[in-house]
Amino acid sequence: MTEDTNVRPPLIDGNKDFQQVTEDICAPMERRPTNLWWVAILVSSSMLLLGVVAVTYQVATGIGTWGLNNTIGWGFDITNFVFWIGIGHAGTLISAVLFLFRQKWRTSVNRAAEAMTLIAVMCAGLFPIIHMGRAWLVFWFAPYPNFRGPLWVNFRSPLLWDLFAISTYMAISAAFWYIGLIPDMATIRDRATTKYRRMIFGILSFGWDGSQRTWSRYETVYLLLAGLATPLVLSVHTIVSFDFATAVIPGWHTTIFPPYFVTGAIFSGMAMVLTLMIIARSVMGLQDYITTRHLGAMCKIVLTTSMIVGLAYATEFFIAWYSGNPYERFTFINRALGPMGWAFWIMVGCNVLVPQLLWFRAVRSNVAVIFGISIFINIGMWFERFVIITTSLSRDFLPSSWASYVPTSIELATLVGSFGLFFTLFLLFCRLLPVIAIGEVKGAMKR
Repeated sequence: MTEDTNVRPPLIDGNKDFQQVTEDICAPMERRPTNLWWVAILVSSSMLLLGVVAVTYQVATGIGTWGLNNTIGWGFDITNFVFWIGIGHAGTLISAVLFLFRQKWRTSVNRAAEAMTLIAVMCAGLFPIIHMGRAWLVFWFAPYPNFRGPLWVNFRSPLLWDLFAISTYMAISAAFWYIGLIPDMATIRDRATTKYRRMIFGILSFGWDGSQRTWSRYETVYLLLAGLATPLVLSVHTIVSFDFATAVIPGWHTTIFPPYFVTGAIFSGMAMVLTLMIIARSVMGLQDYITTRHLGAMCKIVLTTSMIVGLAYATEFFIAWYSGNPYERFTFINRALGPMGWAFWIMVGCNVLVPQLLWFRAVRSNVAVIFGISIFINIGMWFERFVIITTSLSRDFLPSSWASYVPTSIELATLVGSFGLFFTLFLLFCRLLPVIAIGEVKGAMKR
């Protein structure tokens, strides 16, 4: 008999049994941290410390420390905000949408993707607060009963809609992530060798007993939360796009922004998941659980969204030409050939051209190449937000008001600090909680 080459490889390699799955996934939390983990946490925490110093200085001094001017009122601050919100999209996509579509390959990556979502939203939430200039007045964001007379938030502002959408997204994502953790925290509780560890995880697992009734209620709640979280994949970045689409600035006032932003968010989020999972599988020895089949499935999503993003780029240029509007035409010509054209071509190269390598199966099975592609996409998607914001603001209707923008060292340090916060929290998550959902992986294994 000849071997059937069309049979899909198993989701989990190594012919694992249930006990071995538990041992392998719990091992990184129960043993001493590796030297590589300590090096990574030292680097990321140093980046975080640099960001803390920069933010403290700019809050004490004022946002005059930035490179903004009368023409360009948004720069690195809103670029970073939109970038981090986009990074958080893949967590909801993998956890909720793929769960509803019964895609079993998600079970090895959904836990880390959900944690990535929460951390990315935390990073994004810092920038509107810093952008206020007076961070201690952040409570003015919220529409609550007050004694300031008729002074209320502007309910017609998309910036306020961001507050509602992102806070809802954060709450649902946190609940979804925590509910999924409960069975695994009960497993850690039962394996605990110290009194305090057993007590802490006993409280966090809410007395989970693993009975049929408990599992039934758990699965019902999990399904309901997945149904609630799924619309957020579309709604959150749609509302973020309204920050731009409701303006009259050339290059922003367009109806393509909502689907364009949503697809771009999924694209960048999946690239970041690939980056993190490739690092995690190598550092923590999880190659049997995060296999090339998992990476290949994520690569296909990245390739699909890359082509949609490329179509959006081309559509913007076509509509600008077809509209006959001289301001729109100039904006997009300036975007590609103007003073900041270098940023535009970095964006196109990283987001449209580089991902085309994923058409080849040999590339999708090469972990090192996938890692490199994911890094390029992360860079390209940051430049996409930068290009959209700065090129439209720097060249508006009146040539007399044109200005250039150059970020200051404070803005660069703040950007580095946001990445430091992101990686520090993710490394702590990998150390303290199971990176892979033990119960879900067991449910997807062949018995």
